[in-house]
Amino acid sequence: MSLCEYCVTGVIHEGVAEGKFEKVGGIECYVATPTKDYAKDTVILHLTDLFGIQLINHQLLADSYARNGLKVVVPDILFGDAVPLSALSGDSDFDFDAWLGNHGPNVMKPIVEKVITALKAEGVTKFGVIGYCYGARGAVDLAFLGVPSAVVLNHPFLLQIPADLEKYKEVSKASLLINSCETDPMFPQDAQAKADELFASGFAPGYKRLFWEGCAHGFSVRGDLSDPKVKAGKEGAFKEAVKFFKKHL
Repeated sequence: MSLCEYCVTGVIHEGVAEGKFEKVGGIECYVATPTKDYAKDTVILHLTDLFGIQLINHQLLADSYARNGLKVVVPDILFGDAVPLSALSGDSDFDFDAWLGNHGPNVMKPIVEKVITALKAEGVTKFGVIGYCYGARGAVDLAFLGVPSAVVLNHPFLLQIPADLEKYKEVSKASLLINSCETDPMFPQDAQAKADELFASGFAPGYKRLFWEGCAHGFSVRGDLSDPKVKAGKEGAFKEAVKFFKKHL
């Protein structure tokens, strides 16, 4: 599967990161910890898009979840080989397809598993997972393994439709929230409708899909906040994820 233009363009958001980088299970991670009391046995795994943990947008999102009482760990699922931030301008000659060929799910999975093993050794027993674009593939694979209790997918990429949705319904016990949008070649409206067809009719762990009008793939992490609809979608997707995790974890 090739990338779409929305996978590799967007806006770098302004802000100062409040969390810290540290090794978890030998993997570089950005960790955002609430300053007030929080559930020490619960962690949200934040799986990034192609630009990885060095994109300030991901750090700011993790910090925002932490301010809402959720500890967040953002593992470097790209192992130091993220798409360069210069590509966000849309003028880069970076070979995206070659890069993607080196970053299949088989590469992401062992990285995330090392982080999970280390967190379990620290006493974490409950996981939520949120995946953005590329990271949504990893979130779904973790759900197949029974790791998380709740999963949030934001404009997912690399999913096989309908096969992955059918498998999710069959084997996963994790509640599912999908933040979808109006313009998304990676998870178009027919795929969104298929998800509703499979899950809305009955999925015991819980299912919700939101549709953000006027937004395109990538809106929840790299959206242009000067556009009122994109700003509303980005902020709305965040707020809904917070509510979803607090309900299901």
